[in-house]
Amino acid sequence: MDNQNMNNQNMNNQGMNDQNMNAQGMNNQNMYNQNMNNQNMNNQSGSTSPKEKMVAGLLGIFLGSLGIHKFYLGYTTEAIIMLAVTIAGGFISLGIATFAMGTIGLIEGIIYLTKSDEEFQQMYVYNHKGWF
Repeated sequence: MDNQNMNNQNMNNQGMNDQNMNAQGMNNQNMYNQNMNNQNMNNQSGSTSPKEKMVAGLLGIFLGSLGIHKFYLGYTTEAIIMLAVTIAGGFISLGIATFAMGTIGLIEGIIYLTKSDEEFQQMYVYNHKGWF
């Protein structure tokens, strides 16, 4: 009989330990979720303003073939690709590649300007959509 009481008590203690561990796991998950929410709020705390959207759009329209708008937005790899295609490809293709990069820059500049401020920030600043 004493053995059975001890087994029941051990099982009750084990159940309490499991509950404590579950509660601790829930607290850890809640802390993780709160940290992620804080990071998302910090990322969206206005690092890009409508003025920057306007600048990126105008750079795309007027200097798009050189990839200046890409440099401005922090897309270094895409900007170097556009610059290299404009310069090297322009010589090889007698200006056709330069014209193509200029057209891409023009289209991207117009797209930037037609997006709302929130769409622009979400798509090109936070999500880093490199092309179009």
